[in-house]
Amino acid sequence: MSNRFRAADKYSPVNASLGNYGLPSYQLSFFDRITDPDKFLYAYYYPLMRLPSKSLFMNTQVPFTELDWTFAGPKETSEQTFRVRHSQNVNRFLNFGAIYDIVFDLGQYNYQRAVAKTFTLYSSYTGDQYKAYFSIGVNNITSFENGGIVSVNDLTLSNTRDVRTNLGALNLANSILKNRNILLVQRYFLISKPVLKTDTAAHKKSGFFGLSGTFTHIFIFESNARTYKDAKPASGFYDTIFVTPVITADSVNQRSFKNTVRFDFTTDETRKFRLGGGFGIRNEIFTFSHIIPIPFPFQATPSITHRISNVLLGKLYNSIGEKFGWVANGELYLTGYRAGDFDLNGEIAKSFNWKKGIATWLINGSISSTEPSFWYDQWGGNNFRWNNNFKKVFRIDLGTSFKIPARKTELKFNYAIIKNYTDFDSTAYPSQYSGGLSVAAVTLKNELRLWKFHLATDLIIQQSTNSSILDLPLATVRSAGYFEHLFRFAKTGGRLNTQLGVDVTYNTLYHPYSYMPATGRFYRQELVTAGDYPYINVFLNFKVKRTRVFVMFDHVNANLMGQSIRYNYFMVPTYPMNMRMLRYGLSWTFYD
Repeated sequence: MSNRFRAADKYSPVNASLGNYGLPSYQLSFFDRITDPDKFLYAYYYPLMRLPSKSLFMNTQVPFTELDWTFAGPKETSEQTFRVRHSQNVNRFLNFGAIYDIVFDLGQYNYQRAVAKTFTLYSSYTGDQYKAYFSIGVNNITSFENGGIVSVNDLTLSNTRDVRTNLGALNLANSILKNRNILLVQRYFLISKPVLKTDTAAHKKSGFFGLSGTFTHIFIFESNARTYKDAKPASGFYDTIFVTPVITADSVNQRSFKNTVRFDFTTDETRKFRLGGGFGIRNEIFTFSHIIPIPFPFQATPSITHRISNVLLGKLYNSIGEKFGWVANGELYLTGYRAGDFDLNGEIAKSFNWKKGIATWLINGSISSTEPSFWYDQWGGNNFRWNNNFKKVFRIDLGTSFKIPARKTELKFNYAIIKNYTDFDSTAYPSQYSGGLSVAAVTLKNELRLWKFHLATDLIIQQSTNSSILDLPLATVRSAGYFEHLFRFAKTGGRLNTQLGVDVTYNTLYHPYSYMPATGRFYRQELVTAGDYPYINVFLNFKVKRTRVFVMFDHVNANLMGQSIRYNYFMVPTYPMNMRMLRYGLSWTFYD
């Protein structure tokens, strides 16, 4: 549906945010959360960013352009998003494309502005034996930090700009994240010559089972820099000042180079029994830099750390016919600061003929041992500093899912056992729980249809075995019920598709994470609960040929609930969600 336009909502159905789109957020679904240690600095912005891990290359017969634009609220507190995407082939082998995204959100509350500008330029060459894929990404994200509101009682004020915030005009606090990345993938195919036949059957390749191979080189560069500034660090918001009470100017930087060389092989894909696999090695070079605060006298010195690792890679897969297959992948860090880390994962897939199309049953599992992010061990700033030596995080994951695409239905079960779970405790400092922790989740994605009435639902049931370390909402649901009708205009031959409906988001009570602006991290707290409050949007969608338009009343039930939960619209403590606002947007595609 076109009214679900936010990139964060496409990544995971429900996200806890600071109330303003473009500010940091985390996923309510535990198994959707970003846990990769290399993504630590931008984990809470990941859905918004253009990164090598999310690169998508196109091959178009005609030029393709897409424009997306949305606007919400009055001018002084408005939210705007804009995206332009273009892809075009120079010839049948060479393609160029670009994507430019802007989120500009002034926010309903003071000092809450969010500005995200992301850009990627990509190209691909797909010859018969040589293929190359290249992309450059630029991500600039600025978040104004207001530290949350002072008192819930202020929400009774008619003007949201009159609500007091913990970090105000004297602080001018803000954080800036800058990411630059480059991806280059080169593949050279060793192809066996096909055995020609006089009939129309598929041509089989010669040699041992038609064996063919591919040499691949992958180069990835990433540079991440986070700065945090506060013009009045002695305002009383922070517990500690390590460097100076005059001004905060923290910075942390992370730069990485990753080079992978691998060889993959496969038997003839036209045969019923297909076997394939591969092996390779990856070299990783990281540079971490930050300041080391010295309590007295007030000063700070720079710290630069270089870390190198070498990783052995392996893959094996098998397909029998078109409806059964399995794949196994493995990584082992042989040398370097992550020596001993490993990740083994696999999946079994079985397809069935269903009443309407094909159904697929997947079984997956993984076992890993991972060094926590460097930033869990070392950090330096005006208000926070730590030097830890955390143990590796050991994790076992088991899962299964059943998909019926024709029914728009997917049912998933996930289970994880984690030892040395690492996060931030109630003091906003890193913490590692040495005991065992288990998490189980059942997820249902389904769309029901009765005549012209639709009900599209995402339901998540999840629980951990230790709520004091990891608290999760038992039930989270996002559901859209709408009436759909296609208007046909006989005289002009035009067609107008419309959807009128209600979108509801709800989760049960739990202890959500609080947020610390100085480090940009969410951390545990046990004083405040959130949930048991529905966020209701009313929307109207139109589609005419290649143009989609939506109009939506966001949070239409604000201040209309019962007195006990009237101002309970928090997903993160002290950061209220936006009040009622009118939102509209359009998407326009060109491909000729």
